[in-house]
Amino acid sequence: MKTTSEIPFILFFCAVMIFIVSCSKSDDSIPLTVFSVSDDIGLGYQMDQEILDNPQEYPLLDSIQYVAAYAHLDQIRNAVLASGKLTYTNDFAWKFRIIRNDSVVNAFCTPGGYIYIYTGIIKALNNEAQFAGVLAHEMAHADCRHTSEQLTLVYGETLLLSLILGNNPSELAELVSAIALGLGNLAYSPSHEYEADSYAVKYLYPTQYDAASLGDFFTIMQEESPKPIFLSAHPSPEDRLTKINEAFASLGGVHGQLYFDTYQQFKKLIP
Repeated sequence: MKTTSEIPFILFFCAVMIFIVSCSKSDDSIPLTVFSVSDDIGLGYQMDQEILDNPQEYPLLDSIQYVAAYAHLDQIRNAVLASGKLTYTNDFAWKFRIIRNDSVVNAFCTPGGYIYIYTGIIKALNNEAQFAGVLAHEMAHADCRHTSEQLTLVYGETLLLSLILGNNPSELAELVSAIALGLGNLAYSPSHEYEADSYAVKYLYPTQYDAASLGDFFTIMQEESPKPIFLSAHPSPEDRLTKINEAFASLGGVHGQLYFDTYQQFKKLIP
């Protein structure tokens, strides 16, 4: 028999569980997390500041010195946002930063729409449609709130809120590093990766870019020597390529532009 003192706690627990379930939509575009959108924005800002304050670990290209490169990135970002397919187009920062490290063939996002691209992945790709696919994939992770969902699952909301308040700077640095590597507990689940691929195709399909070119990324990565570490933590490239092609075909299968020459010009802007 429950005592009177236990009843408020039980009611509170039930209310929380109802709220969590209510945050899940049939298309999985809203994550199973009680971490709010404003919390996403705050945590993403804190993580971005951590990256800005650690140039040895994250040697960012200066946005003024490399203004043309960043302007080109913004054009791609704006094309994706103009697709009308993102949920948080007007809420998130959608700030792109380039990390100068040719040995890292990767890109990652933090909550709130902060996207980080290593020069290694820029130089590994062949055309702008492939690159737009990678950017759209990271934007999908942010827009579907996959990072905050995984963070909430692993660390809990209390710790994340304390990070926003600046109470755990060392923990914040460790979390940023884990997200950048995409390994361990903070690696995206297979469902996250498949969903981000699917949404990236949906984002790109209304644009001038060839949405199917996202699949080329996995072919290129398979040919890298050594293969990027993150491939070992993700679903198989073959499965993802199949699902990307299925998503592309379901939208009509009309190919867009590759923009090979434009991308070569962009790469010349990168040191």
